Amino acid sequence: MSLTGAKKRGRKFQNPIPTDEAGFDKMFPILKEYLNNKAESTPKKKIGPFKTDTYIYTKLPESGLRVTLVGHSSLLIEIDGKRILTDPVWSDRVSFTSFFGPKRFFPPPLQLNELPVLDAVIVSHDHYDHLDKETIKFLADKPIPFFCSLGVGEYLRKFGVEKNFINEMDWGDSAMIDDDCVLTATPARHFSGRGIFGRNETLWSSFVIKGPKHNIFFGADSGWFPGFKEIGDTFGPFDLTMLEIGAYGKYWPDIHMGPDYASDAHLALKGKLMMPIHWGTFNLSTHAWFEPIERLEAYAKEKQIKLFVPEPGIPTEVKGEYDSGWWKKYL
Repeated sequence: MSLTGAKKRGRKFQNPIPTDEAGFDKMFPILKEYLNNKAESTPKKKIGPFKTDTYIYTKLPESGLRVTLVGHSSLLIEIDGKRILTDPVWSDRVSFTSFFGPKRFFPPPLQLNELPVLDAVIVSHDHYDHLDKETIKFLADKPIPFFCSLGVGEYLRKFGVEKNFINEMDWGDSAMIDDDCVLTATPARHFSGRGIFGRNETLWSSFVIKGPKHNIFFGADSGWFPGFKEIGDTFGPFDLTMLEIGAYGKYWPDIHMGPDYASDAHLALKGKLMMPIHWGTFNLSTHAWFEPIERLEAYAKEKQIKLFVPEPGIPTEVKGEYDSGWWKKYL
């Protein structure tokens, strides 16, 4: 398997290995599972509100690496003097409409107009919980470079981003953020599409972010595949891996890892610290909202993995193992 160049069949991008993408044939079993679900997939207690002290951004992190979890896969990453926003989603719902669809458990702790000056925005793929029209429209009139997977640039243009600020990337492509931070698009095992039609006509990616001092991995969405070891062998070790642990289900094991396989991916990537993302913000599966992180804590102890789990909205320096346990007060 190659880390360079995504394969296509006609207009459709292909996964690195054969993958069940939970298509139409799984629609009715999935719907039945949702209707019969008894788990606390939406919190019974109100979560938050969380609030970011934006004064912190007036000073660079002493360690050179600091992360603010806005929610889900939206992260403000400060790495070696650069500020990078990943998969920015500020809308109340992740859906084609604001009237229904998965709703946020808590408001974004950092308002869009409170963001510090950004050096880059990364958009991993076109799903609604990673590509949010209203958020992109807010950012579109700022002089910010956008880095996205192949085909996603068309959405960015429709949402108002100027063409010269859009950098589309294939797996294996590298781009510079200013003159000393290298961004490389790497494979993931997932799918794309924002509706019933047009599935897999845009690419999905993970990203390596390498600064002068730090090397980190943003996994976005992916099921387990052997490519994690190849990425680790080629680009690792990583000071921090940011890997999805939520929204797994028995009918789509190939496209979301869950905490078990995510912890395996961290080890395969040669990660030093693991930050779990893609959990605790939206109801996107039938598991309890807190189940992914509690399962991950158990796997981390078993596999001797050091976790980095900041509270939403708190700019937290990446200095070593840290588990805030923020969700426990809402159980």
